[in-house]
Amino acid sequence: MNQDNKGYINSIETMGLVDGPGIRFVVFMQGCPLRCLFCHNPETWQKESNFQLSPRELVNKILKYKNYFSKTGGVTFSGGEPLMQPEFLIETLKLCKEYEIHTCLDTSGVGNGDYDELLKYTDLVLYDVKALTADGYHKMTGGKIDASLKFLDACQKHHTKLWIRQVIVPGINDTEEYILELKEYLKGVQNIEKVELLPYHTMGIEKYEELNMKYRLAGVPAMDKERCHKLYELLMQD
Repeated sequence: MNQDNKGYINSIETMGLVDGPGIRFVVFMQGCPLRCLFCHNPETWQKESNFQLSPRELVNKILKYKNYFSKTGGVTFSGGEPLMQPEFLIETLKLCKEYEIHTCLDTSGVGNGDYDELLKYTDLVLYDVKALTADGYHKMTGGKIDASLKFLDACQKHHTKLWIRQVIVPGINDTEEYILELKEYLKGVQNIEKVELLPYHTMGIEKYEELNMKYRLAGVPAMDKERCHKLYELLMQD
């Protein structure tokens, strides 16, 4: 094992409840190539951080909480974008599987490295759908949709279990038309265990102010949760 293979970590949550099944040890990693309009973690964009760990150091921390998450929970790698640190991620995932720890990636699918190798040690992917078209994707993230679709294809190849997540933003994708397009799009995706529509919130605004950064959705209200639930019902209708 390469002891110099240090991961850039933003923070760790030891009792996560919304980042996969069961109780999760959640690792928020640094670095993200996208600039999503609704991003509430701008502090994770740059790869550099004051918090670095080797795969072994991180797994040793995870093992201290294994009794809490047991076999119904596990570890989730989030961000930022975990795929931006592929070598560190693969080594860490391998170690987790040696200890029979359930592994999950919360990802936009935009990164680099050997996805085939990485997915061998990944039990579940929380796949963040940003938009359904190349134009919509660019407007939402500033990036190109191709890389994300490449990762999704790799997940299909490896029959990786998927939880699909879509943030619903007022005035952008909160229409029945968009939801029906999403429903049609997901018909072509295999191994979906769960679909979540996440209502956009404004809790990240203060971070932008602290970082002296412009918040690009200024004036957009938080998504109405009841409206979001109705859109979810439409998505799930047979």
